[in-house]
Amino acid sequence: MKRAVFMGTPDFSVPVLEKILAEGYDVPLVVTQPDRPRGRKKELIPSPVKQAAQAHGIPVWQPEKLTDGIAPIEEAEPDIIITAAFGQLLPANVLELPPFGCVNVHASLLPDYRGGAPIHQAVIDGKKETGITIMYMAEKLDAGDIIVQGAIPIHADDTAGTMHDKLSLEGADLLIKALHQIEKGAAERIPQDHESATFAPNITREMEKINWHKPAEAVRNQIRGLVPWPVGYSVIEGIRLKLWEAAVTDHQTDAAPGTILTCEDGVLETACGQGTVIRLIHVQPAGGKPMTADTFLNGKGRKLKRGHRFESGAANG
Repeated sequence: MKRAVFMGTPDFSVPVLEKILAEGYDVPLVVTQPDRPRGRKKELIPSPVKQAAQAHGIPVWQPEKLTDGIAPIEEAEPDIIITAAFGQLLPANVLELPPFGCVNVHASLLPDYRGGAPIHQAVIDGKKETGITIMYMAEKLDAGDIIVQGAIPIHADDTAGTMHDKLSLEGADLLIKALHQIEKGAAERIPQDHESATFAPNITREMEKINWHKPAEAVRNQIRGLVPWPVGYSVIEGIRLKLWEAAVTDHQTDAAPGTILTCEDGVLETACGQGTVIRLIHVQPAGGKPMTADTFLNGKGRKLKRGHRFESGAANG
C-alpha cells in the first residue's frame, strides 16, 4: 500500500500531505477545490494544498463536483485515498475504488462535531478537549467507522487558530499510525454511535455576530473561537468592530447585555448575560488594523460613551 491519492484544500491539510510524502508514499495525484477569487481584486488564488502539491511536482486535479466524473482518480490507480478537509463528500464510485479504502483525517473526536467547522465550534462551546479522528469514509457526512483517535486539551488561552495548528500536526502523525495499521491488516473499525452525534456546520455570517445575551465566559469563547478567521464582530454607534481578545471580569451589573459600562482610561467593559461583565482587550474597527482597546478609544472610539449599546447576535445563538 504505497500509492495514495490525496484530497484536501486548506492550510489544515498541508502538514498531512507533507507527512505522507515524508513517509515515502507515492502520491500520483492531488485533488483539491478549484481556485477561488479572494481579496478586493477578486484574484483567483490556488488552495494551500494545490500550492504544496505543485512545489513537489505532483499533478493536481480541481473538480467542481466529483459526481461529474472521476477519470483522473481512476487513472492514478491508488491503493488508498486519503482526505483531509477536502470540502466535498465522496460519491460511492470513489469510495469503492481503492483496495484499501478511503481514509479521512477529521478534527474532532467523532461522533462529536461532524461537519466543516469542528475546531471553531469546540472552542466556541468552551470545550476543554477535542482531538483527531482517523476514520474510514462513508457516503454520509463524517459517519464512517473509526480507526484511531487522539485527544488534545483546549487551554483557556487557545483560539481556533492555535487549535487548528495543533490539530493539523496531530492529524498528520495519527494518520501515519493508522496507515501502518491498515498495511498490517490490524486496523480497527469502530462503528460510531450515530444517535449521540453532534454537528459543527460551516461558520455563517450570523454566527460571527457576538451574542451579548450569553454570560461573559461564553462571549469570550465565541470571540476566541472565531480568531483568526473570520473574527467575531459587533456594531455600536455606526462602528463595526471586530473583536480579537477579551477577558472575563469579576464585576456584576444590572445593565442590559451589550451596554458599555466603562470606556475611559483605556478600559472598555461591556455587560453580558446573567449580569456578567467582559473587558475587550484587542479590537479592530472597520478599515483599520487590530489594536488595543486603549488605542481604539483614543481614535475611532472617542465618541463612545457609557450607556451606548452594542447590537447583539441572536439571543439563542
